[in-house]
Amino acid sequence: MSLADQFAQAQLDSKNLSERPDNMTLLKIYALFKQASSGDATGERPGFTDMIGRAKWDAWHALAGTTQEQAQQQYIDLIEELK
Repeated sequence: MSLADQFAQAQLDSKNLSERPDNMTLLKIYALFKQASSGDATGERPGFTDMIGRAKWDAWHALAGTTQEQAQQQYIDLIEELK
């Protein structure tokens, strides 16, 4: 199974986890997904009034420089741990 296929399967698996991950893990899942699918964070950091958007952007931005393939593998590994 190719990395892209494993990544797609992990996306499906993430929707069927036995229990909801904590907020920090959800941020990590989001950031890895964005890095794997879009690359480094783009756009401006959301303002103070958008705390959720700001936390998401910060988590994604923290992965800057990580290749899309590395992010895909980390995403797959994280979802496997949570299953």
